[in-house]
Amino acid sequence: MQTSLFIAQVIVSVLLLSGILLQPNGSGLGSSWGGGGETYHTRRGVEKVVFVITIVAAVLFTIVSVLLLLQS
Repeated sequence: MQTSLFIAQVIVSVLLLSGILLQPNGSGLGSSWGGGGETYHTRRGVEKVVFVITIVAAVLFTIVSVLLLLQS
């Protein structure tokens, strides 16, 4: 069981990392200090899909990490 959780954690972490790196520039906290956040921007199409996948991957990563913690 623990080995399968390790494999799942690696897969989810790669998915999470990919989702974070595919986010468009200027949409995070960096734009708060550097400007560029003057207009409201709605996510559409592929940008919205990547955003939702990133959130789902973060939740799955948290769940798998807690399960691994409880196993040991």
